[in-house]
Amino acid sequence: MYLPIYVEPHDVSQAEMLIDKFGKTAGLEAAERAMKSRNVGNHLHYCRWRQIERLIIVLNGRTTLGTVH
Repeated sequence: MYLPIYVEPHDVSQAEMLIDKFGKTAGLEAAERAMKSRNVGNHLHYCRWRQIERLIIVLNGRTTLGTVH
């Protein structure tokens, strides 16, 4: 499964902070924050948190995605 990820450097540090704080449930925390943003009508933060959730999935994966040279 390939997940395209479009994040800013600040998003990477946010993902690392969530992983440090929540461990294996960091992705769920990011998803919850995305839902909260969506519920208040903030679509920009919703999209950002969804991208952070995808980044956490990739960072926690045990396999390499894409081509390794």
